[in-house]
Order: sequence, then C-alpha cells, then structure tokens
Amino acid sequence: MSKQIRKGIVAFAAVLLGVLSIVAQSSSVSLYRQPTISKTEIAFSYAGDLWSVSRNGGDARRLTTGIGVETDPYFSPDGSWIAFTGEYDGNTDVFIMPTAGGVPKRLTYHPSPDSVSGWTPDGTSVLFASSRNSSSNFTRLFSVSVSGGLESEIPLPMVNRGWLSPDGRSIAYEPLSQWQEDWKYYKGGQTQPIWIAKLADSSIEKVPRTNSNDKCPMWIGDKVYFLSDRVGQIVSLFSYDTKTKKVEQIVDNKGLDIKYASAGGGAIVYEQFGTIFTLEVGSRSPKKVDIRVTGDYAGVRPRYEKVGTRIANAAVSPNGVRAVFEARGEIISAPADKGDARNLTNSTSVMERDPAWSPDGRWIAYFSDESGEYALHLRDQTGIGEVKKMALGGAPGFFSGPVWAPDSKKLAYNDNHLNLWFIDIEKGTNTKVDTNPFGTLDDVLAPSWSPDSKWLAYVKQLDNRLRSVFLYSLEKGQANQVTDGLGDARYIIFDKSGKYLFFTASTNLAQTISFADLTGVDRQTSRSVYAIVLRNDAPSPLAPESDEEKVAPEKKPDVPAGDKPAGPPVAGTPPAKKEPEATRIDLDGIDQRVVAIPAIPTRNFNNLYAGKAGTIYISEIPQGATTPGLTIHKYDIDKRKLDEVKAGVGNFIVSDNGEKMLFQQGPSWNLVSTTVPSRPGEGVVKTSDMEVFIDPRAEWKQMFNEIWRGERDFFYDPGTHGLDIEKAKSSTPRTSMPSSIAMI
Repeated sequence: MSKQIRKGIVAFAAVLLGVLSIVAQSSSVSLYRQPTISKTEIAFSYAGDLWSVSRNGGDARRLTTGIGVETDPYFSPDGSWIAFTGEYDGNTDVFIMPTAGGVPKRLTYHPSPDSVSGWTPDGTSVLFASSRNSSSNFTRLFSVSVSGGLESEIPLPMVNRGWLSPDGRSIAYEPLSQWQEDWKYYKGGQTQPIWIAKLADSSIEKVPRTNSNDKCPMWIGDKVYFLSDRVGQIVSLFSYDTKTKKVEQIVDNKGLDIKYASAGGGAIVYEQFGTIFTLEVGSRSPKKVDIRVTGDYAGVRPRYEKVGTRIANAAVSPNGVRAVFEARGEIISAPADKGDARNLTNSTSVMERDPAWSPDGRWIAYFSDESGEYALHLRDQTGIGEVKKMALGGAPGFFSGPVWAPDSKKLAYNDNHLNLWFIDIEKGTNTKVDTNPFGTLDDVLAPSWSPDSKWLAYVKQLDNRLRSVFLYSLEKGQANQVTDGLGDARYIIFDKSGKYLFFTASTNLAQTISFADLTGVDRQTSRSVYAIVLRNDAPSPLAPESDEEKVAPEKKPDVPAGDKPAGPPVAGTPPAKKEPEATRIDLDGIDQRVVAIPAIPTRNFNNLYAGKAGTIYISEIPQGATTPGLTIHKYDIDKRKLDEVKAGVGNFIVSDNGEKMLFQQGPSWNLVSTTVPSRPGEGVVKTSDMEVFIDPRAEWKQMFNEIWRGERDFFYDPGTHGLDIEKAKSSTPRTSMPSSIAMI
C-alpha cells in the first residue's frame, strides 16, 4: 500500500475515531462545508464550488461554475459581496464577487497561496493569510482593498486565521497552524490557542485554556466566539468575554465535532459533519438548515479517461515485448512496438493493484478487492478466459510486492502485518516465510527467488534495527541468517547463474536509521555492494586472474557413418524443456564467503536487479546531479567492470530473460534492449493510449469501503481506541458527492 494512501487513512481516522454517535441529515446526505452567513443568506462550499441558500434553507443556488476550486467564502459586513479563495490560472488567490453572483474579481497576484480569512469591519478590505513574507511555511495576515492595489500586512509574526474587533483596533487570531488540524484527541506541540492582539502595539492577551485545540475566532460585540475541544474532547462552540475574562460553553455538543464556524448578520453559522446549523447571537438553541442541492455535476458522468499519467505500479513481460501497468485501479497491458494497449480488468467498481507477469509468459497476477477483501487474481496475459482467484495468507488485509518464482508455480508477497508469504499456485496453499519484528515494510522482506525456485532471499531487521540477509529453504521450511548484522544490509538479488547472491550494505547508517527524529537530516548514507558465494566449492568472483595460453584440443578420429549420433530434431519439433540447474547453497561457513566488490564504488545505492547470468544492475540516488532521478549501472561479473547505463530514471525493471529493460524518464516509459544502446525516443511504450471507463459513483463506493478497511488494518492501535469499526462503518452515512471523499 502506498504512503499516500496510508496518509489519507490516518487523516480519516482523525475525523472518526472516538466518536460514539453520528449526526444524520434528514435530506440527502452530503458535506456542505465552510459556511458563511449574512442577514438573509448562507453561502457555503460544496463539490468544489460556492453555493448560497436562504437562512431558512431550501434550494441552493450555485454561485461559481469555473474549473477551479473555490473555498473559504465570507460575506462582507453589509452582505453585498462574498470574498473567497479561488484556485484559478494555476495559482491560489483572493477573489470577490457580488452576493447575487457574477464574474469573480481577482484581488491578489502573488505566487504564494493566499487564503481568505474575512473582512475589515468597514467592508473596504479583505483579510487573507499568506506565507509570501515568511521565512518558512508559516503564514501571516494581510489585507487588500476591494478596489485592488498593494496589500498591507497586519503587524503580527504568525497568523493562521484572524477576525478583527468591531472597532478594528484588535484582532482575535490563531497564531499557529497545524499540519493535521483534524487529529482527534491531539495534545502535542501544535495544539492551537487563540490570542487577542492590540494592533497599536501588538500586545497579546491569551484566551484561557489548558492545552486545548481552539480555532475559528469570531468577534461579536464584546465577545470572541470560537471552537474548542476543551470539554470532553469534542469540539463545541464557546465564547470569551473580553470584559469579564470568562470562557463559557455556548453549544452542548454530544455528537461529532463542529468543524468550522463563521459569523455575520447577528448569527453564527457552523458545520457539523456536512450539516449546517445557525445560532442567533444570545441563543443556545442551534437550528439545523435543510438544504437541497441539484446541479449538472460533470464529475459524476460516466466517461472514458486517459490514464497514462496515473501509473502506480509496473511490470514487464518475460521477453520484454510488452509492459503491464496499474493505472487508476485497472491492470493494463501495453506494447512498445506493434499492437494496442488493452485493459485486462475493466472493473470501475473494483481496485486492482501490483501487477506481476509470470516468467512463462502466461499469467498476470495482481491483487483485487472484487470480493470486498483483497485476494490474488491470475488472468491470462491476453485478457481472455476466466480469472483464477485465490485467497491469501493473513487475509483479510492489504498485500503488496508480488514476485513470481522462476518456475511460475509459486509467488511471494507481503502483507500489511509485516509478513512475507508465498503461495503455491497449483495447490492454493499459503506459507508464511518470516515476519519483520517492527517498523514498516520499507526495505525489508522484499524477496528474491533462486533460479531453481527452491530458495527465497530477503532482508529482515534484527533487534539492533539493522537489517540482515536471510535465506529460506522451501524444502526444509527454515530461514537462516547469513550476514552478521553489524552493517545494514538491503536490496538483495540472486544472480541468474545461481552461484552468487548480491546485496548492498552500509556501515554509516547510524544517525539516519530512524525516520521519527531529525538526527539524520544532514547525513548521507552510502552503501557498498557485496556478493555471497553460495557453494563452498564455487570460485570467488574476486579470485586472482591470470592470462594463459590456450592449447588446441586433440583431433578425434572420424566416426564411421553408421555409428554417427542422431542428427538435429526434425523441423517443427519443439525443443525439450531444459530444467534449471539446482541452486546449491552450503550454509556452513557461508558468512566467510561474503566478499566486497571493489570494482563498484561506495555510493548511495537503492536497489539491485538481475540481468542475464553474470550481470546485475544497480540503481543509485546521485548526489548533486543536474538530472533528477536515478542513475542505473550495469556490473559484469566476468569482466569485473561497472558501466553507467541510464541517468535520470524514475523506475527501472529488467525482463525475466535479461534482454530488455523498462524504465521511466519523466512521463515516458521505454522498453529497450539491454545489450544494444538505444536511440532517444526508441521503445516508447504506448501509455498515452491507455484508457479506462469510469463510473464515479461506483468508484466512491469502493473508496468508502477501502478507507474503512484501512482503518481496520493500519491504525496504530489494533483496538482503534475502543471504536467498533464495523459498527461505525454501518452507521456512517453514504455521501453522494466527491466532496465527501475530499473531506475524508
């Protein structure tokens, strides 16, 4: 599972975990967000556009229809204008438009993102937050006149969002920004306070709090209203009296968090899980606003879409004539020369991941959640015929990294519980090989098969957190550690000859070993390449060489015609299948047969790939390179020579026969020979032809289910803080628009 997906799942967990009740809407379920209110109307963001509706509810009217996304609406004090943040023309800026609708007017033009935060009390200027003058990514507050012109900076060092007092002399504001503002129960260093500053001298008054998360300040009369999780860790509405210095809870919230609030026209409007409520100033009884939204949503229409720029995973056919890709949840095969791209799965409501092409060329394996949980699917590489579906070890869960054995009868893979498995395709049985004791799947348990398919090599972390090389015998069902664990070993590969196992190792990992601290920020790890001689009678790849004169063999006497051996097979007769030579591994003393390869300098290597017997490829993350991407090197074992193959490569794969390589440079994927230098533009795979059918509503259902599976399988607490995942899932309203997914 990708890091982007895991990050999205964690964000979703922050919204829902710990919630024991769900707020349901009586009308169609949706997510109306970021409401603002005037004396007569409410405006809000929905499905990437701005809408308005009467304060009493009813049919909403769309205000914007542009291709950009509009957010952060704020009514002007007199209710005649709406200021908002617009993502137009490749930039994020401040815009205003009449409340009745019309062409938006752009007010800011700086390349830094500008996000609207409100208005000045006289309605002549719009407030917005921007990092344009910041030394880092924090924001400050600015104002810009509705007639345009230069912006003015509010004299405060850091502001995420602010609201001016009615007399314009003070401001209530959020001095900090949170990288994940929806993190439930958060009590770390980014808990958000609300401060009140006098603009004349920038003196600060802090709203009383005890490490609570406070946000959305709104100044009404002598009181600052705001949202806070200070009571019961559920976000509710509070007020701070600037005269009496008392904090008071205004809304007794027993449901989901209030996500956003704004004020205007003598009332407060807030959003609670997509539902909009209003509260008259002085009242404690919120009123739900029933809203109906209809529109011609282009994003909902079923359609065909090009997906060549949305490739997630790739594999190459054994002879290198085609490549297979995961793109937008489909598995697509594409050639570099003759033929067309073809969608092998055609399943808009199903997610398929991680294709792998069997060495015999017949099968393409991938993971599919067609049944509601991920399973292994095997499909004929032509796309014709029935799909073979197989349960996986450790299911239900998420799976990754499928690697076929050379005999095409077994396939190794990982699960999200840090286990390495292999499945016997004929028997359908799953065998657990090993488990990494902690951490994530980054650079551990990535398997390499021996040429005879009877051994698996992989690396696993030891108690000291360093990785060591392990060899697993399928015949004995036993794993053996073969490196000492004093260096950090990663990226293993069997040579196709079966004589050597190559890996990289680092002895300067030290301060970069943890991702969770800053000790390794300015440190560069380097790695050397090593070989393990697998047989105790096999020559070392570094044995001394000596040039010797070759002696011509003796000429053998002629054999009588009748005694001659049979000639070549008759034309058309298929050659007898050659069984691979058994890979013999002598474990006794194997740690003494580990040799460093002096022809390969120590660099920042990040993977190894097997070519033909006697050839390996090595990818390097170059330091200070002018061309972004990896540099690929080829090492010839017999010649003991290292050559550069390609620079600026994004992804790199070698075909099973070692004769072709698939690499990505920029948006282009190329499939070229490993033995003959390729010309620029040669072997371009037809990814631009890849097209899939999309039914957005069917996709949303899959996305909804996948998010909940992610909560079940990836949340750091297996008990999910006491939340019953299945019960919470069944209680969560299904939404009908993509804005719901965006919020999740």
